Amino acid sequence: MSNELPPLPVPERGPLKRGLLAALRAILTVFIVLDELLRPLYRPLIRWLASLRFMRRLEETVAALPRPLVLLALAIPFAIAEPLKLFGLLLFARGQFWTGLVVTAFAHLMSFVFVERIYRAGREKLLSYRWFAWVMGQVVRVRDQVLGWVRASAAYSFAIRTRDAARRWWQGLMA
Repeated sequence: MSNELPPLPVPERGPLKRGLLAALRAILTVFIVLDELLRPLYRPLIRWLASLRFMRRLEETVAALPRPLVLLALAIPFAIAEPLKLFGLLLFARGQFWTGLVVTAFAHLMSFVFVERIYRAGREKLLSYRWFAWVMGQVVRVRDQVLGWVRASAAYSFAIRTRDAARRWWQGLMA
């Protein structure tokens, strides 16, 4: 028996709905391609931060907590970072580019560093909550379907070919 979930049903779409879905796909493609391009830059930073003594102690402390406190430890930085991301977008919309950039970068860094590390340290205890395991299963299912949808697009294929060509060019330059 396969662990794969069946794909979401695709309802009939009129021209407006098709146009909106195409716009959504384009926006998601841009964000996913940016993530693919920027990952080599932020992954070393995340690894370095995770290696800090402070972060290792934080993870050890979280892992030793009872599960309700692990949930609280995850909820606090999440409840700060997610609204900050929206606030950063609001600042961008108001024309405050640099302030919005700093707020957004800080919020994402907080997510990457604290939320992710706390989740990893307390994952087993968090997933022992049936409702949490269900929510995470839904998040993973939707994420995988969106990634599959975007990765099937011609724009994504073009962006990845361009990225790979740029990498080959850079490696040739460095050789």
